[in-house]
Amino acid sequence: MPPKSQSSDKDPLTYRDAGVDIDAGNALVKAIGPLAASTRRSGVLGGIGGFGGLFDLKACGYEDPILVAATDGVGTKLKLAIETGLHDGIGIDLVAMNVNDLVVQGAQPLFFLDYFATGKLDVGVAARVVAGIAEGCREADCALIGGETAEMPGLYAPGDYDLAGFAVGAVERGRLLPRDDLAIGDVLLALPSSGVHANGFSLVRRIVSESGLGWNDPSPFAPGTKLGAALLTPTRIYVRPILEAIRATSAVKALAHITGGGLIDNLPRVLPDTLAAAIDQDSIHLPPVFEWLQVEARLSDHEMLRTFNCGIGMVVIVGADDTERVRAALGSLGGEAATIGTLIAREGGAPLRLKGKAWSPS
Repeated sequence: MPPKSQSSDKDPLTYRDAGVDIDAGNALVKAIGPLAASTRRSGVLGGIGGFGGLFDLKACGYEDPILVAATDGVGTKLKLAIETGLHDGIGIDLVAMNVNDLVVQGAQPLFFLDYFATGKLDVGVAARVVAGIAEGCREADCALIGGETAEMPGLYAPGDYDLAGFAVGAVERGRLLPRDDLAIGDVLLALPSSGVHANGFSLVRRIVSESGLGWNDPSPFAPGTKLGAALLTPTRIYVRPILEAIRATSAVKALAHITGGGLIDNLPRVLPDTLAAAIDQDSIHLPPVFEWLQVEARLSDHEMLRTFNCGIGMVVIVGADDTERVRAALGSLGGEAATIGTLIAREGGAPLRLKGKAWSPS
């Protein structure tokens, strides 16, 4: 006869007792259903709640497609959303960081999945985050077809959560970017960012801490707005204007999404070894948020350009004769573009060369 368990006289333990609330998870899935349905597009099969999301590529009309996949998070900008309680825009950031990476290769975003992890699920907070994800998907014409919610007590501090996103797009084989005809004299067009986007927030948070300001204090660079809210401005999604420019002109040669690493690290990623980007720094006008960050932290121009987007969220490379056509196509959907430089021969030098005035604070 087996020995009597020492716990036989204790009340039974449930998953809820261990910190995982299955009912809360089911309530979130129910709340997400209408949000996901609002993002539906051609190609989507089924809905939220299955073991996997289904998508019919043939229904989108592709003939010889290449699939393009991306995954990303929002970095420590997430900490700012948690500390301020402003959760509504962080889902837009999550979508933007992924779909902007797809479109630089000429791909149309098709579907998106998210991963939300927390110690104790707050259905209200999670639903606000997913509502932002759905809004970002609608803006990118991308379907939210699934995701995962993980409740992991003991792994996260109370109130904390983490986010990751996964996006898949497609492009016809002959339209993949960058093209192989980049040449000396090609023009660099810059699309403006909406703010800091979702990179460099470890430094942003340090700067704010040393400034003595709190998230609820008036913003020193955005009058009438609290500092936390101003810094949480969602990342701009460039999918519609860029795809419109590609389709309308067939003249876009390459694109660079300016994320972590700034212009200095991201622009060279789309250039061949024979070419360099000559940037006229006089043409880059720092938005007030970046002016404030640079002055507060006493950052050099080089450190600014390799940490932040400095007001440029995307660079479009086109032939000189096609510049105005592409600029007009971008502008038709609010994608106003400024010329910031040209491609030159690299000749063994650095892939990015700056000329013009310095911004560095005195």
